[in-house]
Amino acid sequence: MKSEWTVRNFMTSLPFTIGAEQPLKKAIELMQEHQIRHLPVLQAKQLVGVLTERDIAVARTFQGSAELRVEGVMMPMSYAVSPDTPLEEVTLQMAQHKYGSAIVIEKNSVIGIFTAQDALRALSEILVDTHRIAV
Repeated sequence: MKSEWTVRNFMTSLPFTIGAEQPLKKAIELMQEHQIRHLPVLQAKQLVGVLTERDIAVARTFQGSAELRVEGVMMPMSYAVSPDTPLEEVTLQMAQHKYGSAIVIEKNSVIGIFTAQDALRALSEILVDTHRIAV
């Protein structure tokens, strides 16, 4: 079994991002087109939050939601990690705080995203790897 699993091993590299000032409609279209549920939000090339399907669902219940900007709907606090953060640390934090994703940052730039789906893929691969060693 590999002893040093990190986020880098399982993250989705170069995720789609959107500017905080962009219309919510544009974010919705981007998320639907690429079938993604988490969208890192940038302002001046710096991570300022994350927009999720849940955020959009809540926003759609408000009158005038068509005029909303991403910055008015996103979660301003996002969980960000280095690509070399141990997998067990990230998955524990995600589980304890019910985060749907961790944004992966390197040299102040978004280089990836690690979602609950990525965590399930990691679990599957680790279990298969462990089974191979046990046999």
